[in-house]
Amino acid sequence: MAWVQRVVRIPAKKRGCHVITDEILKAVPELKDFEVGIANLFLQHTSASITINESWDSDVRPDVSDALDKLAPEDHKGEGLYRHDAEGTDDCPAHIKSTLVGCSLSVPVGRGKLMLGTWQGVWLCEHRDSASSRSIVVTLNGQLRPGAGGGAAAAAGAAASSGRG
Repeated sequence: MAWVQRVVRIPAKKRGCHVITDEILKAVPELKDFEVGIANLFLQHTSASITINESWDSDVRPDVSDALDKLAPEDHKGEGLYRHDAEGTDDCPAHIKSTLVGCSLSVPVGRGKLMLGTWQGVWLCEHRDSASSRSIVVTLNGQLRPGAGGGAAAAAGAAASSGRG
């Protein structure tokens, strides 16, 4: 069994839903070394979320974002919809959207790839107007491919020699 863990920094993005599959794959090249396993992606924030959804038709992303805005609307009229509004009208709605969508994913890994469906992609949903960069902890666990070299094999060897493995 091998373990690899990386913190992937996603540059600040405008409010909405964004496909970040390629950014994740580029930041974790060790994925190609795994024959079978699981990838866990954990977003370290409370005003954004991460999910898997349609990656082909770009119209889906604004539709999902609009639906989330209807589920957790901003209080533009000052009606006191939320107690938590210290950082603006999008503050508490962002936390609610994050709770609804979630902050972690588990994706099967097979033959060095994320086993996403044909039209699936990893999305970062940014719920704030003034967002900063976001951090995603990617943890890979599984069996290495026969003859795999590179980072995952080195990481597995280091874990075994240190007694963690």
